[in-house]
Order: sequence, then structure tokens, then C-alpha cells
Amino acid sequence: MFGRKKDQQPPIEQTPEPENRPGAKNRPTPTRREAQAARQRPIVPADRKAAAQESKAKQRAARMQQREAMYRGEEWALPMRDRGKERGFIRDVLDARRSFAEFLLPIMLIGLPISLIPNPRAILIGYILVYGAVLLTVIDTFVMWQGVKRRVQEKFGRPPGKGALWYSISRSMQIRPGRIPRPRVKRGEYPS
Repeated sequence: MFGRKKDQQPPIEQTPEPENRPGAKNRPTPTRREAQAARQRPIVPADRKAAAQESKAKQRAARMQQREAMYRGEEWALPMRDRGKERGFIRDVLDARRSFAEFLLPIMLIGLPISLIPNPRAILIGYILVYGAVLLTVIDTFVMWQGVKRRVQEKFGRPPGKGALWYSISRSMQIRPGRIPRPRVKRGEYPS
């Protein structure tokens, strides 16, 4: 008596299809449970060996990319000791000049075995080579540092910063092809 008739069903309201509007997301917002389920990934991958190999390959590629950038002298890839305009200028000055210190190691590699020969003349020749090369390197390094100081003072209006002396010495003692970052200037092309 008071109830509805069973054969009558309530009218079904049809919701209009959402229109595709540009710039809108055009889909319903997922519930928290759906969003968390979509983000879930296993902590340990199913194939650990393949995942480890993939990770190593990615790391190797990143290291190679950084090494190549460091060789080119890109600022972001350089170690802290090589960063900055002043250090780049010092590198260019050192790479433009010929340094006796570059040849110290090869001369010592020749002189030390000669000094081990059990002959008084060979020992004398070996000592003269080794100690002469060290003396010439010290003199050349002093001259080099005076030139670097003068050029940095002219360029930046202040003396070289802390650690520039040892940076200059270590850079000048490296054989030119082995310097990292690679020299940007040719011999004799002093930066201005």
C-alpha cells in the first residue's frame, strides 16, 4: 500500500560525457588508494642481476660523460681545484709557455739508472743529470711564478689567490699531453 510498485523503476540520470578541454586533465582524479597502488614498485627487482648490470652501465656512462667534459674543460665537471676564471687563466698562461719542469721526470728516468752503473764517471754523469735538472727546474719555476703573478695582477687587479703557487707548480710539471683539463691554447699564445 505505501510502497512503490515493483514494475516501476526510477529514471536513470545520464551524466553528460566530459568534454575534452585543452589545458584540462580531462579525467577524474584518482583516489588515494589508486594513486598509491600506481606508485608501488617492488623494493628488490625481479631480476637482480640484470638490474645491477643496468645500474653499472648507467654509472659507467655518467662517469665517461663527466670525464670527457673534464677533458674539454667544462666548468661543471672540473675538480674544485681547477674551477674559476683565475685558475683557467693560470692554466692558459702555463700551457702557452715552455717549461723545463715538464722534462724533469724523463731526465730523472734517464739519470738515475746511469748513476747506478758501478763506474765513477757514470755515477758522476748520472748525478749531474739529476741534480742539474732539479736546479734548472727550481730556477725555471721561480721565473714562471713571477710571470704568472704579474699576468694575474694585470688581468684581475689583485695577486693570485690562495694555493695558486702550488697549482702552477703541479701544472707546469705535467707533460703537456697528460694535462687535465687539456690545454686550450697553443705554445706561445698567451692569453690577454
